[in-house]
Amino acid sequence: MKRLVLATALVAAASPALAHVDPVAHGSLAAGMTHPVFGADHVLAMVAVGLLAVVAGGRALWVLPAAFLSCMALGYAVALAGVTLPLVEPMILVSVLALGLLVALAARLPLGAAAAMVGLFGIAHGAAHGGELGTAGALAFGAGFLLATGLLHGAGIALGVAAQRVATGTAARVMGALVAVAGGVLAVG
Repeated sequence: MKRLVLATALVAAASPALAHVDPVAHGSLAAGMTHPVFGADHVLAMVAVGLLAVVAGGRALWVLPAAFLSCMALGYAVALAGVTLPLVEPMILVSVLALGLLVALAARLPLGAAAAMVGLFGIAHGAAHGGELGTAGALAFGAGFLLATGLLHGAGIALGVAAQRVATGTAARVMGALVAVAGGVLAVG
């Protein structure tokens, strides 16, 4: 249980100040990989997708991360096409709050509804990444943040599975509550 609390604290402590690695110095792939990893709002939402997938169980274990990733790629493509989506940053904060609350409440949504919601959040995250491309190469940057996002989903799944083994789901619910609280802090901060 102590390891789960420590892992959750480390994930929540990611600093958005380091979100932008210089693609000229480090390459576009590295810039894309670090972009979501060092943004607390992105980390929290992406780990929460993995936690929610575990709480939902069954096919949700792969459907929810796949919905987020595919829709994130769509949001990125829309941003690269020059379309500015409204309310992207507020939607990212809502994603942290909503996903955290769903995990905390162990909500059982129909799989289609959960995938649609997660996908909508993915579009917002992808649009945000597309709006922050800078001088990075679009394909490598996109591949980098998709890979990092998949790894963060995997971390959430691993935390959720470990939580089920340790405390029969209670620890996952606590992690969801912590995600929601962190989202609230980000929203007012």
